[in-house]
Amino acid sequence: MPDIIAETDRLILRTIDEGDAAEQMRVLNTPTVMARLGGPKELHEIAAKHAKGMHLYAKHGFSFLFLIEKSTGEMVGHAGIKLVDNPLARNQGDHEIGWLIREDRWRLGYAEEAVRAVIGWAFGRVGAPHLVALTSQANVPSWKLMEKLGMVRRKDLDFDDPDYPPEDRTTILYSLTQEQWESQS
Repeated sequence: MPDIIAETDRLILRTIDEGDAAEQMRVLNTPTVMARLGGPKELHEIAAKHAKGMHLYAKHGFSFLFLIEKSTGEMVGHAGIKLVDNPLARNQGDHEIGWLIREDRWRLGYAEEAVRAVIGWAFGRVGAPHLVALTSQANVPSWKLMEKLGMVRRKDLDFDDPDYPPEDRTTILYSLTQEQWESQS
């Protein structure tokens, strides 16, 4: 049974459950939604990420969460915390936040609503000293939200990842301290 980590006005943020891979595959794994994340994944890749996320939650008390729309009960995205684990990153082990919203819910404010709850969880119960978020320069909606959340661009932590197509190869980073977060609240 998944744990409810947070609730917002419109969303329930809950942990990953054993049966979620097929639903994620159906509603989130589209070419448009996954365009800046290396494209759609195979079911076994999603299941492996879920297993990794469940292990992270059991070990550290945080992971990625599914966003369930209160009005419909439908999965509309995921957001959460993981540890930076890209071998090319210079900030391995930092608490990384991220999010993904299904296409028919874009531009409704769900990403911001969910990520604000995740940041509160990260600086509260999780006790993260600071947070980072990674994206590509081409993913304008993502880095615009990072800026709206008060995150600061960290060019010194950018890196190139040859696993991505040329337009998404340069990974850019933003960071946020608890003090920066609290000063804007």
